[in-house]
Amino acid sequence: MQRYTAFGASLALTLISAIALLWSGWFLLPLLFFAGLSALGVYDVTQRSHSILRNYPVIGHMRFLFEGIRPEIRQYLIESDQDEEPFSRDERSLIYQRAKGAEDKRPFGTRARVYDSGYQWITHSVVPKHLSDHDFRVEIGGPDCRQPYRASLYNVSAMSFGALSGNAILALNTGAKMGGFAHDTGEGGISRYHRQGGGDLIYQVGSGYFGCRTAEGRFDPEAFARQAADPQVRMIELKLSQGAKPGHGGVLPASKISEEISEARGVPMGQDCVSPASHPEFSTPLELVRFIGRLRDLSEGKPVGMKMCIGHRREFMCIVKAMLETDIVPDFIVIDGKEGGTGAAPLEFANHMGMPLVEGLTFAHNTLRGAGLRHRLKLGASGKVVTAFDLAKMLALGADWANSARGFMFAIGCIQAQACHTNHCPVGVATQDKVRQRAIDVPDKAMRVKRFHENTLKALAEMTGAAGLSHPGDFLPHHLLMREKDREMVTGDEVYPYLPEGFLVRGEIDEFGYLGRWNRSSAASFDPI
Repeated sequence: MQRYTAFGASLALTLISAIALLWSGWFLLPLLFFAGLSALGVYDVTQRSHSILRNYPVIGHMRFLFEGIRPEIRQYLIESDQDEEPFSRDERSLIYQRAKGAEDKRPFGTRARVYDSGYQWITHSVVPKHLSDHDFRVEIGGPDCRQPYRASLYNVSAMSFGALSGNAILALNTGAKMGGFAHDTGEGGISRYHRQGGGDLIYQVGSGYFGCRTAEGRFDPEAFARQAADPQVRMIELKLSQGAKPGHGGVLPASKISEEISEARGVPMGQDCVSPASHPEFSTPLELVRFIGRLRDLSEGKPVGMKMCIGHRREFMCIVKAMLETDIVPDFIVIDGKEGGTGAAPLEFANHMGMPLVEGLTFAHNTLRGAGLRHRLKLGASGKVVTAFDLAKMLALGADWANSARGFMFAIGCIQAQACHTNHCPVGVATQDKVRQRAIDVPDKAMRVKRFHENTLKALAEMTGAAGLSHPGDFLPHHLLMREKDREMVTGDEVYPYLPEGFLVRGEIDEFGYLGRWNRSSAASFDPI
């Protein structure tokens, strides 16, 4: 409760000054000063717009004071390369402005380092188009899907209840309901806060099978069918790995399992909750795709897909070969980049395990094209996709839609304190502390979620029109340009080309090394031939 110290001290000193005023009139000045601070503290804990002030009355204003002088120090931080946070200040500022519905224009031109190698941009047209509609949709559901879903091009990525607070989940889902987009539950199951919000859900099934597990932690088909039958559940996502810690399981200690977490996950109180590193229900590519087919049957034909960060490229090809052999094709695949966030991950995993999103998405897209399956499923992209440019880039490189986690976290007040694993999140987003999560005023933050989504898609519509296109799905690699070295400019299709349809099944030689891995892959096993 140290965060209330300044407020409490103000109240106490106000009382002391009032009593001392009986002895000397000189105490009128301190009385007025401390009474003013006390009134400010009362306002802070009752206002609804600023989570920091609700959790840190009086003292929280110091943050806004420092933010006020930030423009004077930003250039120094950029030039000295000391700004190494996962998201830049400019990115966070853009998200906050769009979430609040504030003006997001900037004076004095670009702040990007346009003369550095690695700078990227979208080409524009001298005959731009005006797009009056920004509610872009993609229909997800292949030939075997009986309940396809028209998803937004931008949705809330997987974040579990337990990692996020109940108020954070409720704000995200309520915002998704208001804006007409989907909210991925994360592997922690469907909580009461997901259901209360009423927004469209992507039910993620991880290796712990939370919400659809037996007492031994195995998959329970009857429990899954009950979850999937909920009209709020629009798609099912089988999680194979996540970008921040691929190949790494997890344990939620018994001490952190509340009644609400126990209810959502279907795990008992008083026992550690284990998420294995791999799924116990399958161990071969054929078993994996058959399990996906089983989930589709149990869900009465709702779209079923999988989420993964690309690791061994040959193993992804093994899964694609299993699709060809069984003719069981998921309705979608979400490629998660290693940039993806998490509440806690070993440093080596966070920094050096898993493939970045651009490379993983391009590889998956071209492998599916080479197998002749790309038209049968949709590809999603997740991993630090927070701006309209990020969205346009992912669409150009092969994605059909994108998900964002931290972008929407910032919309509900995350300040990137990186205290997610401590249960001491200063703004109540990543904590189970009931007092701390009170900082999130759900109606206010839900509206910010809606605005962030809407304003990002409006910006995407403007970029699309500026490029002379009629829909964001028309972006192709050649619309993306980049500088690889000083004075050396290349187009996206030179670096990330779309390879020919069916080239793998035809056995054509290619210069990117796909065919060699394809020949070493097998539908029967993840082991190399």
